[in-house]
Amino acid sequence: MSGWTHLTQLRGDPDFARRLSENFPDVSWFVSELLYGWGRYERSTEMSSPQTKPRDDESTPRSDGENETDADQHGHDAACPVIASIEQIGSQWRLAVLHELLDGEQRFNELKRSTDANARTLSRVLDDLGEMGFVERRIEEDSPIATYYSLSEKGESLEPVFDEIECWAGSWLDEDALEK
Repeated sequence: MSGWTHLTQLRGDPDFARRLSENFPDVSWFVSELLYGWGRYERSTEMSSPQTKPRDDESTPRSDGENETDADQHGHDAACPVIASIEQIGSQWRLAVLHELLDGEQRFNELKRSTDANARTLSRVLDDLGEMGFVERRIEEDSPIATYYSLSEKGESLEPVFDEIECWAGSWLDEDALEK
């Protein structure tokens, strides 16, 4: 895999956001929110459990004695479509699978090897991505029976997002970070 696995290192870089908005104005808002949101959800989501979501009631005390939710701190409405998008694709395993499927249709074991996910995790992630409409499943019933996975039109629409993040990673991440 490429430097994509180090998505968490991308957030907070103003040059990345500027370059992205110049090159991909239609998706720049999404990637900026994805990178910003990833750090927020990373703290409250266990990486080995992509279905775990942060609690809506998490809050921090304010100086006036009231509590401030995470959404209040960052000026986001909890029902924001950006946040909903991040909840769908913002886990380590979902992103890894989507990225690998950009190369075309793959069998389960090919995805397992390329993502280093265990079988149970990969199966759950593929089911989730299928239910959300990002991944399509095709079963070939000739002997031996084989199951193939590919991106749907919805999944393929994320390609410019992945391309720009990889471009940025190639320019700004050191080689040690890319090799991990």
